Amino acid sequence: MFEKLFYQEKGLFLQTFHPAAVLIYLSVLLILSLIYENPLYLLSMLILLAVLIINVDGFEAWKGFLKAGVFLMLIIMIINPIVIKAGNTIICHGPNLPFLGKLDISMEALYFGVASSIRLLVVISIFCLYNLMINPDKVLNLFSFIAAKSILMISLSTRMFPTMVRDLKRIKEVQELRGVDFDEGSLWNRTKKYSYLYNIMLLSSLHGAIEIAESMQARAYGSGKRSVYKRSIIRPRDIIIIIGSFLGLFFALWGFQYGYGQYTFYPEADYLIKNSTTLIVLLIVIFYLSIPLILKEGWKNCRFLKSKI
Repeated sequence: MFEKLFYQEKGLFLQTFHPAAVLIYLSVLLILSLIYENPLYLLSMLILLAVLIINVDGFEAWKGFLKAGVFLMLIIMIINPIVIKAGNTIICHGPNLPFLGKLDISMEALYFGVASSIRLLVVISIFCLYNLMINPDKVLNLFSFIAAKSILMISLSTRMFPTMVRDLKRIKEVQELRGVDFDEGSLWNRTKKYSYLYNIMLLSSLHGAIEIAESMQARAYGSGKRSVYKRSIIRPRDIIIIIGSFLGLFFALWGFQYGYGQYTFYPEADYLIKNSTTLIVLLIVIFYLSIPLILKEGWKNCRFLKSKI
């Protein structure tokens, strides 16, 4: 179950982008998710992210992220109307509460809670997409020329938890084949069975650490200038996604400067769509942010485009 939350090489087109291009693209998405206040804009970004995650075969992993996100979303939607009393449209009058005063729930406060929840889901989905699209080792390699030893330690640390989860699953399956039932017996007996499991995993981890050290020594790590076995090449598809990301950010900031993407919740909620320009700016931004999906379809269905990108 936990393995789905981490990067897995599946040979998908969306996993072939240069890590720098994907980082720029996701950074633009993150910036827009933080500056946008209009629920329509945030909802459009969430739909775009959902399509991207599905196309990178990450729906099961996304569900794991959404479980935590929905729980936090419900907390925000419940607490915000109770605490915030700035709205003019009162939909429910309640009793006086200690420290909070009269419990009046306004539509604006409820609306703000919904918009904040959508923003939270967008941010969570961005990090989920990061886990699905980029190999963490490639990301760390981008910065290895700055501090190679520190990057190595970070790389080993980030790989530790997925490796431990995989080893734990493998060791548990072996023990079950030998007749050990981890669900049978009292709490004390089950605890003893799991303690043996963790002892084996500890020995396996120590053995793995020794193998890593021997491998580094065999490759003469630290004896001279660092060499590179495989370089990440920037291809036309990476340039296109970088240009599209910056164009999307440019039009988003331009529209935001003139009020498109902004939204007023208090004292009265604003209109979602003030005029046609609101939709035009949104469509332009979403178009540029959809370039990875457009390239994917072109790569899949057009031989000429596939040969060029």
